[in-house]
Amino acid sequence: MESSIEERVGVRVEGGRVDLASVSFEDLVAEMIRRLGDDPTREGMVRTPERVRESLEFLTQGYRQTAADAVSDALFEERHKNMVLVKDIEMYSMCEHHLLPFFGKVHVAYIPDGRIMGLSKTARIVEVFSRRFQVQERLTEQIAQAIWDTIRPLGAAVVMEAYHLCMMMRGVQKQNSKTITSAMRGTFLKDPRTRDEFLRLVTSEHRPL
Repeated sequence: MESSIEERVGVRVEGGRVDLASVSFEDLVAEMIRRLGDDPTREGMVRTPERVRESLEFLTQGYRQTAADAVSDALFEERHKNMVLVKDIEMYSMCEHHLLPFFGKVHVAYIPDGRIMGLSKTARIVEVFSRRFQVQERLTEQIAQAIWDTIRPLGAAVVMEAYHLCMMMRGVQKQNSKTITSAMRGTFLKDPRTRDEFLRLVTSEHRPL
């Protein structure tokens, strides 16, 4: 007779509830592998629990970071008051509903009000929030709000376009569907001409440099 998880990993049972707090990540992954029908002790999977732990720690490192950490001291006084757009930032995240990846591109713009940010920091802010369990709608808003709070610009705008493996690999299995979300702050909300310029730049095709 197959032993229970309680017997295999030595967890406590209190009041009919299993306390898994003391169980290692690797043991939990091994149990998942067993329940899905494979053997975590076979040659090809002996180190899989360890690799899964390392992989998920990397993919969720955003929980241990903040936008302020990402920007650090890379804010500079500058009188430039026109749009700054960083386009086609690659994004990879994990859907919180099925723990499957979604990925795509993020376009981030802001209009400075006396301060600009190092260009690479825009991509780092995207990383802070994408490296968590997410939904695309919230992720888009979080990036826009982080830009708004960090730089205090006249306006901030984010457009995200992504493919979701929870739609492509399972469920409805539609491989060519793409989800687009946007979030606007300040001038991008109030001024249609600014918003239109941003959307035109985001959707236009540019020849490679």
